[in-house]
This record gives sequence, structure tokens and C-alpha cells, in this order.
Amino acid sequence: MKEFVRVLCDVYCEWETIPPIYRVYVNEELFVERKWIWRDRYLEDLLQVEAESGYYLIRYELVNQSSGKLTVRNIRVEHGNAEIYKHHTLRIL
Repeated sequence: MKEFVRVLCDVYCEWETIPPIYRVYVNEELFVERKWIWRDRYLEDLLQVEAESGYYLIRYELVNQSSGKLTVRNIRVEHGNAEIYKHHTLRIL
């Protein structure tokens, strides 16, 4: 049976000249691609997952690694029968 889960993450990006683009994957599935346009600000990112019980790796990456430095912290489950397991893994119960 599938479970609906909402996950929140605090995301920050340091960059100089061209706003970087980042992607978010859950396991190997691309969930979102966004352009980072803010300076000196953490943003709360929202992921909505509907999946069977199991473990799902949440991975953030810059499209061009040299365009900046991406920091992700405080990954947490806001809604659903799930928990964050070992920092970047969503465990749906």
C-alpha cells in the first residue's frame, strides 16, 4: 500500500556570477530541477512522495558543480508515516 509523505529540507547555495541550477532526486528518479536565484538565504524545499514502504535516498546536486556550493540540512518529515533514516534517506513505514 502506498503512503503519502511530505518532506521538508533547508537548502542554501553559495554562488558568484551565474545563478546555478540544482536537481533533487529520490532514489534515481528526478523530482525537481530549479534555478537558485537567492543570495544569503536558506529556503525551505518541499518534496511530496507517494510510495510503498521502504528506503528512499534523497539527493541534491548542482547541474554544474563549479557554479557554486549547495548545502542541505534539517531534512524532516512534515506529514506521513515515515522518518528520516541516516541523514538523507527517507524511510516510509
